[in-house]
Amino acid sequence: MSVKREKSALRTERSAPAATPEAREKQLVALAVDLAEQQLRDGTASSQVITHFLRIGSTREQIEKEILLSQKELNLAKIKAYESETAMKELYEKAINALKSYSGHGDADDLR
Repeated sequence: MSVKREKSALRTERSAPAATPEAREKQLVALAVDLAEQQLRDGTASSQVITHFLRIGSTREQIEKEILLSQKELNLAKIKAYESETAMKELYEKAINALKSYSGHGDADDLR
């Protein structure tokens, strides 16, 4: 029994308070994972805990993670392409206005 008390005393050590809600969430997740690990080692884990860890370790879950990462990269590439297209559009408009002013068809306001 004293060994379990020592282990539980070690687990209840408090870490520094989190500076942000995201950091706090990470702390809580780490505590929950530690508790689940201890339950699995002790043989006291519920069927939900066991099923959860079996699911996240499956090949299907790994493939789904890869798909999500690929979708994220695709979305970032689309955003970058859109931003580039917008910048090019502005450059074309400036070039057209400059050519108009050179040919004498543009207004004085177009030069600003």
